[in-house]
Amino acid sequence: MSTVALQVNGTVHPLRLDNRTTLLDALREHLDLTGAKKGCDHGQCGACTVLVGGRRVNSCLLLAVACDEPVTTVEGLADDGRLHPLQEAFVARDALQCGYCTPGQICSAVALLDEAAAGHPSYVTPPRAPDGTGAVALTREEIRERMSGNICRCGAYPHIVDAVADVHEEAAR
Repeated sequence: MSTVALQVNGTVHPLRLDNRTTLLDALREHLDLTGAKKGCDHGQCGACTVLVGGRRVNSCLLLAVACDEPVTTVEGLADDGRLHPLQEAFVARDALQCGYCTPGQICSAVALLDEAAAGHPSYVTPPRAPDGTGAVALTREEIRERMSGNICRCGAYPHIVDAVADVHEEAAR
C-alpha cells in the first residue's frame, strides 16, 4: 500500500492505494469519476484516455502511484459549468452513439489539438511539414491518424473527425 496525492481536475486527493492500482481504477473506484471507461484494459481501445500533464494517456496502463503530474478527466474539461468546445462540438455533430468511447475520444482530441499546434508530426504529416517550430495543418487524414488509438465500435468516426475539425477551424479564426 502507498499513500498518494493525485491532483485530478484541479483538486488534490490524498489516497491510500494498493501499489498495483491503475490510474483508471483510482479515478473510477476511489474518486467516483466514471467518465474514463474500462474497455480492453490493455491500452488498445482508448476508452480510458485522460490527460496527464496535458498529454493523453491510457489510464489503464499507468499505475496511480507513478502519476506525479496533474490529471484532467472529461469531467474536468468544462469551465465554470460551460462545456469545453470539443464537448460542444461532439454534441453538435452527433459524434457519439452509445457514448461509451466518447470521454476518451474527447480527451484524446484535446491533446491532438495541442500536439498539432506545437508542431508535433504524426505518421501522415508530410516530411517537409513543420520542423517543430510551427503548427501542423490538421487535414481530415491527419485528424484520423491522430485519433487512431481511440476505437468507436458504433462507427461514429466521420462525425468525430468533423467535430475535431470544427474546433480546430474555430480556434484558427
